[in-house]
Amino acid sequence: MSIKNSTNADAAGVEKLSLVVFSGSFEKVHYALVMASAALATGRAVTLFFTMEASRALLAPSGWRHLRPDAQGATATSLDFGYSERGVATFEELLSACADLGAKFMVCEMGLRALGLEHEKRRAELTIEVGGVVTFLNDARKNGEMLFI
Repeated sequence: MSIKNSTNADAAGVEKLSLVVFSGSFEKVHYALVMASAALATGRAVTLFFTMEASRALLAPSGWRHLRPDAQGATATSLDFGYSERGVATFEELLSACADLGAKFMVCEMGLRALGLEHEKRRAELTIEVGGVVTFLNDARKNGEMLFI
C-alpha cells in the first residue's frame, strides 16, 4: 500500500472535494464546513456549492442563524454556543477557516431564485460565485470526490 502525500502531488494529481450543500439543517451545514475545512487542511482543493435552504448560510450578516436545527427545542445559535462550550469549532470559525484555507464558495442561482433570495445581501467577507449546476459540475474534477449534504 502506498500513501500519497498531498503536499507533494503535482497540480494534475491534486484531489478535490466538491460539496453540494443542500440541506437547510444547521447541523448538516455545520458538518459540511467541518468536512471542507478538514479536506483543505490536508491539501485538497474544496468547492462548496450552496443551494436551496442551505443558501441562507451565505446571507449577510449571519444568515446561518436562520438555518433550522434538527434538535427539537434548539436554535442554530444555541447549538453553536453548545458546540463552542464543548470545544467544537463554531459556525463562524469553520466558515473563516474554509475561507482562509482557500475554499471556493458557490451559491446556486436557481436555489436563490426558488426561495426569493436572489436580491438578498451575501456575506461581504467571502468571495461567492453565483452560478448554476453546470458551473458547479464544470468546477468539479474527475479525480475528486463529490458529496451531497
